[in-house]
Amino acid sequence: MIRALRLARYRDSFGGAGLTQGHAATAAYSPCRAEARLSPRVPTCHRIILPVLLAALATVCGAAAAPPSSEQLRYNVNWPSGLSLGEASLSVTKTPAAADQPGVIASELTLDASMPGFQVADRYSSRATTDYCSLRFDKKLRHGSRHADEAMNFDQQHMTASRETLTASHEQGTDLGRTDLGVPACAKDALTFLAFLRNELAEGRLPQQQPVFFGAAYDVRVDFRGAETVKVGDAYVQADRVNVSVHGPASELSFAVFFARDAGRTPVLFRVPFAMGTFSMELAKP
Repeated sequence: MIRALRLARYRDSFGGAGLTQGHAATAAYSPCRAEARLSPRVPTCHRIILPVLLAALATVCGAAAAPPSSEQLRYNVNWPSGLSLGEASLSVTKTPAAADQPGVIASELTLDASMPGFQVADRYSSRATTDYCSLRFDKKLRHGSRHADEAMNFDQQHMTASRETLTASHEQGTDLGRTDLGVPACAKDALTFLAFLRNELAEGRLPQQQPVFFGAAYDVRVDFRGAETVKVGDAYVQADRVNVSVHGPASELSFAVFFARDAGRTPVLFRVPFAMGTFSMELAKP
């Protein structure tokens, strides 16, 4: 998801049967039934994918075992031709609440991609409560000679957030400073939303349409499209397809994410359409 938001933001400045929508009482879902031009002008709506392009797997029927408390996933980012464009990695660590400390979900996403004369090195990190309410979101972007570092702190109690640009290259035209804004209850950044989406799928639900924060607010809708067998590396995987629609301040994007039928609903494949073809990000070792 972050890759999608990441790509849309450059443009802006820098369900399916068997699943319940939100917590509505509908039939429960059962898994047993059923080359992007990364240039200085790279669009950011295609960036919520790299939080929201990223992924892993297994098969589950009946009651699922608890997902792991920490994981490290590695992805290959590919041109439409199948040639490698770069790599991405996603780590998620869930720390349970202790006597004097609340539980925390910490996520980190890195993207390294390159083409002749142009290098992309992005780093995203987030901290959230175990209820998937964001506490802080950081991003460090390096696209050729352009760079920007930004932090977003959430005050969930007062439903506000502060967005601060820490550094930015001159050609980016971004002013340093801080902006305060209102957010909905239990607001989510892109990485936290990805973790939340996986949890909802494991519970047989889909998140309701809602704003997701990647600096600016992006309206995100997810739709379940059924089971498909997809090729990930040299293996064929049975996965559940979810279509994600992202609407930003000045851009829109729709892409598909395929989730394994394991306890953690690991994303194994992302497909993102561009004018020059469909780019993909697939789990390195399914």
